[in-house]
Amino acid sequence: MRNGGQLLVECLVALGATKAFGVPGESYLAVLDALHDTGGRLDYVLCRNEGGAAFMAAAYGKLTGSPGLCMVTRGPGVTNASIGIHTAMQDSAPMIVLVGQVGTDMTGREAFQEIDYRAMFGSVAKWAVEIDRVERIPEIIGRAWVTALTGRPGPVVIALPEDMLTALTDAAPLAAPARVAEAAPDPVALAEALALLGGAARPLVLLGGCNWTGAGRRAMQHFAEASDIPVVAAFRYQDQFDNFSAVYCGEAGVGMPPHVKALIREADVILAVNIRFGEMTTDGYTLLDVPAARQRLIHVHGSDREIGKIYQPEIGIVAGPNALAAALRPVAGGWAAWRAKGRADWEASFDLPPQPSPVDMGVVTAHLRAVLPEDAILTNGAGNFTVWPNKFYKFGPKARLLAPQSGAMGYGLPAAIAARIACPGRVVVCFAGDGDFQMTCQELGTAMQAGAQPVVLVLNNGTYGTIRAHQERTYPARVSGTTLQNPDFAALARAYGFHGERVETTEDFPAAFARALASPTGAVLDLAISAEALTPRQSLSAMRAAALAKRNG
Repeated sequence: MRNGGQLLVECLVALGATKAFGVPGESYLAVLDALHDTGGRLDYVLCRNEGGAAFMAAAYGKLTGSPGLCMVTRGPGVTNASIGIHTAMQDSAPMIVLVGQVGTDMTGREAFQEIDYRAMFGSVAKWAVEIDRVERIPEIIGRAWVTALTGRPGPVVIALPEDMLTALTDAAPLAAPARVAEAAPDPVALAEALALLGGAARPLVLLGGCNWTGAGRRAMQHFAEASDIPVVAAFRYQDQFDNFSAVYCGEAGVGMPPHVKALIREADVILAVNIRFGEMTTDGYTLLDVPAARQRLIHVHGSDREIGKIYQPEIGIVAGPNALAAALRPVAGGWAAWRAKGRADWEASFDLPPQPSPVDMGVVTAHLRAVLPEDAILTNGAGNFTVWPNKFYKFGPKARLLAPQSGAMGYGLPAAIAARIACPGRVVVCFAGDGDFQMTCQELGTAMQAGAQPVVLVLNNGTYGTIRAHQERTYPARVSGTTLQNPDFAALARAYGFHGERVETTEDFPAAFARALASPTGAVLDLAISAEALTPRQSLSAMRAAALAKRNG
């Protein structure tokens, strides 16, 4: 006989879970007690806020391809964690959230911290469920694991009533995870798709998603290169295709470069693989007409729910990205100049004017491109500063980017900690704005305790830059609610056991970054950035002047 907490933990170990990110709560004490005996097999990473824990789990799932586990208490605990659940859903990242619940004898009375999780997360998570009977734990945990991983991966929320976790049962735990083969493309539909591509004048591959394997990425690259078709990555998934390949032409995301917009708009056939056609990737759904695009569309996705959800494809294929890539055969056509121009335009996008800032991020990012190892992991949250890792870094086949499609501030630091836990031997660099960093900077304590300290670059410009930019464009010279008064970030870092340093000039950065990489306890570099440098090619003053001129006729 074992109680529900023990049965749950034994099932998770059998499924292959090795890390759980969480904040403790009295509603799931039985689970915490069971974790006392699994050190070295299933470890509990103690976080400082449930939002940080959920971000870590979402990033862990995105990086590893295995469901990231998040454990939080009922009510306020899971509401804090909701930001990570939403992020995992928009990222299509596998994640399982285990949340305590009031006892079954109190359900429906609005007991202390009670929430109906199926109602609350029914439209946010991929699946939300409550386990009312202890003997059903293996069944539901097994289903949650498969649900999080298959089709379009995503988060599953499981509510655990307190009395269910303490109830005894003789139910056997799971023995192993289910083996679910990735859906393969229909041969007839695949042949039609290849024929459509072969007859194109301006074909384009648009890809994304986080459930690629190394073999799948290599197969897709071989197909694109052998066919000489330009490749564009969906919003914040540029790490899924080798940026050094001659066919890679850029990322379709926020702040989309004009040449990428032109590639999508002017393509006559688009092979869209493993993407959900989000707002950012389509420039507000303007690059392709809704619901019938001008471009002839081939949409391949592991979930039939994504195909035809927004755009009606000429050919829709239900298949996983890796199975699709393995089945593709090269096509030939007269589009070499089309591909070459896309590549040349992308390379040209790295040419930048000097930035009006004490620390010039154009120079800094160029330095990072030169010195970071090929398997570096970059992370970021949300803000104007994300243009640097997202648009001015080149991701090779071993490099990874953890960045939220949800545009969630505060994601970067927890994601970097999760990456250090998952891949302790790799260099992890977090880009954070000063406002973004302060959303989750308390998780430096988690990094210290877990021995998982990344290098953090705080781009400190004293403002919520994205909102300031919108203000200056819409209400020029009327600054309201966007100016930040910040603490000493270097001192804060040192208080958490990190190396902390203020970088005042561009010339000081290389030596400071070398010290950061050499630090055995991670580092926080506080970079002096001017608010004038809100975007790489337009200063704040120029932005304001243009808006005033437009307003004044």
